[in-house]
Amino acid sequence: MLNRTLYIREVKSSIRLLLIFLAILTMYVGLIIGMYDPEMSETLDRFTEMMPEIMAAVGMHPGSDTLLGFMVSYLYGFILLVFPMVFCILRANALIAKYVEQGSMVTLLAAPVRRETIAATQMWVLLSGILLLLGYVTGLEVVVCHVSFPGELEIVQLLKLNAGLLGLHLFIGGICYLSSCLFSETRHSLACGAGIPALMYVIQMLANMGGKLEGLRYATFFTLFSPEGILAGRASAYAGSGILLLGGCAMLAAGIVIFSRKDLSI
Repeated sequence: MLNRTLYIREVKSSIRLLLIFLAILTMYVGLIIGMYDPEMSETLDRFTEMMPEIMAAVGMHPGSDTLLGFMVSYLYGFILLVFPMVFCILRANALIAKYVEQGSMVTLLAAPVRRETIAATQMWVLLSGILLLLGYVTGLEVVVCHVSFPGELEIVQLLKLNAGLLGLHLFIGGICYLSSCLFSETRHSLACGAGIPALMYVIQMLANMGGKLEGLRYATFFTLFSPEGILAGRASAYAGSGILLLGGCAMLAAGIVIFSRKDLSI
C-alpha cells in the first residue's frame, strides 16, 4: 500500500531538511564525543556543579566513567531528543495538512490512487526520514568512537539504546502525523503536532530539576525513554520503550484511517 511515484517525490522534498539536521547532528555528536577525556570531563563536571538545575533540566548528569555513559549524559537528554523531534514536526505537517490547506491534495486525489495509499505513502516518507536520522547517528557514533577511543564503545549496548530512542521518535512522529491527518489547516496541525511534544519536553525538563517538581515526570511520555535504565538492563526501561513503539504505530495507523474517512473541503 505505497505509491512509488509519490514516495520518491516526497523523499526528494525531504533531502534539504534532512541534510540540515544531519549536519547539525554531525557537529554535536562529533563535538560531544570528542570531549570524552579526563581534563574535559572534569571541566564539564565543574560547569554542571555551577549550574546544576539548568544542566539537570536538559538531562545532563556528570560523573560517568564510561564512554557510553558519558554519551548518555551529554547527548541523550537534549540533542538526540530535540533535533529529531523538530524534524518530525516540520516534515509531518508538510505531508498531509499543508497539501489540504493549499488545495494541492486535489491533484493527488484526482489520480487513480486510493486515499489509504496516499496516507500510507506519506507515513512511510516520515518514517524513512526518522530511520535515516537515527541510523546515521548510530553509524556516526560508532565511527567517531572507534577513531577517537578505539575499543571503548559497547556497540551492543549502543544499539539497544538507539532502539529505545527510535521508539520514542516513532511515538513523537505518530503524534505529528496524526495531527496532520486530523486537521485541515497547518496552524491547527502545528498547534497540536508541535505543541504536545514541546509541552511534554518542557514538563520533562521541570521534572529533571527535582525537588517538588520531580513528580511531573509521570505527566510526560519522555519518561518512558530511560537511557540509564536501558544500559542497566532494567525490564521497566525496555517496557517503556515498547510502549512508545506500540503507541507510535497505533497513532500512525489511526492517522491513515482518519484521513481516509474525513470530509475534505477541497
